[in-house]
Amino acid sequence: MKRISKISSITILSTSLALFTMCTSNQKVDVLVVNANIYSVDSTFSKHQAMAIANGKVVELGTTEDIQAKYSAPEVINAQGKSIYPGLHDPHSHFLGYGLTLRNTNLSGAGSWNEVVNRLVEHHAKFTSTWVEGRGWNQTEWDIKEFPTKDLLDKAFPNNPVLLIRVDGHAAIANSKALEIAGVNESSAVDGGSLIKQNGKLTGVLIDNAIELVRKVVPAPSTKEKQNALFQAQANCFKVGLTSVSDAGTDLADVLLFDSLQQSGELTMRIYTMLNPTEENIKHFVEKGVYQTPKLTVSSIKLFADGALGSRGALLIEPYSDDANNRGLQLEPTAKYMNIAKTAHKYGYQINTHCIGDAAVRLCLDVYASFLEPNNDRRWRIEHAQIVHPNDLNRFGELKVVPSIQTTHATSDMYWANQRLGERISYAYTYQQLLQQNGWLPNGSDFPIESINPIFGFYAAVARKDQKGYPEGGFQPENALTREQALRAMTIWAAKANFEDSFKGSLEKGKVADFVILDRDILTAPESTLFETQVLATYIDGSAVYLK
Repeated sequence: MKRISKISSITILSTSLALFTMCTSNQKVDVLVVNANIYSVDSTFSKHQAMAIANGKVVELGTTEDIQAKYSAPEVINAQGKSIYPGLHDPHSHFLGYGLTLRNTNLSGAGSWNEVVNRLVEHHAKFTSTWVEGRGWNQTEWDIKEFPTKDLLDKAFPNNPVLLIRVDGHAAIANSKALEIAGVNESSAVDGGSLIKQNGKLTGVLIDNAIELVRKVVPAPSTKEKQNALFQAQANCFKVGLTSVSDAGTDLADVLLFDSLQQSGELTMRIYTMLNPTEENIKHFVEKGVYQTPKLTVSSIKLFADGALGSRGALLIEPYSDDANNRGLQLEPTAKYMNIAKTAHKYGYQINTHCIGDAAVRLCLDVYASFLEPNNDRRWRIEHAQIVHPNDLNRFGELKVVPSIQTTHATSDMYWANQRLGERISYAYTYQQLLQQNGWLPNGSDFPIESINPIFGFYAAVARKDQKGYPEGGFQPENALTREQALRAMTIWAAKANFEDSFKGSLEKGKVADFVILDRDILTAPESTLFETQVLATYIDGSAVYLK
């Protein structure tokens, strides 16, 4: 008999009882889960005590007494009253990118530009490399809330090129050596991006498409490095209960790597990919129709309409409240969006477009409206949908466009977003209003921009507070989600947004047996304790992939 010995609070039923169930004439299955508090997240949000699993799929749910009377199995998991949920989904993340960042300096939470540079120096002393890379700096968290300059980087790394990505991925800073290698100077320019200058000289800060001027000369990771990054990212995600993730913006070679590692069994994580709109992706995947295996879904194209609010690249209808000459950036010509949408519509692919600002959302809805039929089920998505002008809100429902949100963005941005938006903050991060447009929406994290932990997104959705309980009463609490809505948004609705709800996202007969066991019931636990939630076990296809 297999034993789950690593989980102190979950045990196997006694040997005598297990042998008794095996010796009866009951239907044989692979695994029984008993004495649990199972949230199926089906259409009625039903709860059960037990579950039978065979061949990686749910056979039946019911009471412990009924399931034990009907089925026997070599593995019987006694949950001892713990709560079980469908495997948690992140419908918008950067899975490979997250894994690759783990080898570089983590700049998240740095309290100043000096601290950023000090972290780099310490990391480089331990892990020497030609290029110095890092991610996560955020000037809105510093006492001086302005973009830094490259001066300190030049002093610390006069002979090494440095490229540091801002937390949102839509700004970066490079030192003089990196700019020199890339051939970037004061006369350089790029559509859909900007190079910040002071007194006519480059500061090193690059916004949106300008980042590529330097990033294109950074040595690409090897296939082996990508494999190791994927395995580490997978292990970290399993630890927080994720059984399905997305990769938002993927090149052909990386999609093929996902597929190969999944087919060989080395990569167990289920992945939904959003293709970059490259010619090779269009030829290899899009023009051949949707590609789906039990572990991989390729059914969408990722576009970027604008940048991010924190770096003032989000495209706004009216100028920024703290930068009167700036409305942000449209990253591509409108004609390109129209052409990609036309191709996607022809071949049955989704379009998932990054839109932060209200002008970007309006632009995207206008493009979508040119192709979407009334009452369509194409599930074209607007990723983030952070600022939606009131005149555009109902268009989500009218066009059946899916607002794909990340609730932790609201609680990360709430300290400074009103400075960028002024009165427009009243129609930013309006998640409950967006949910009402179609009656459902998916909630992800956008990791590594935010934490990979989906419980943080659940908490942000229902509490609209930070981990310290700020602000009292919540940030614009009228747009909080209920706990049931928040759980659906990270399970069945996330699967639906990916066209995967027919086989996962809930624990129902015939669906895959992906589930997570938590140390508390997040539907009833005190709000202030949700951040303490621990994952006891994560299962894919009825097999443990993480045990605490």
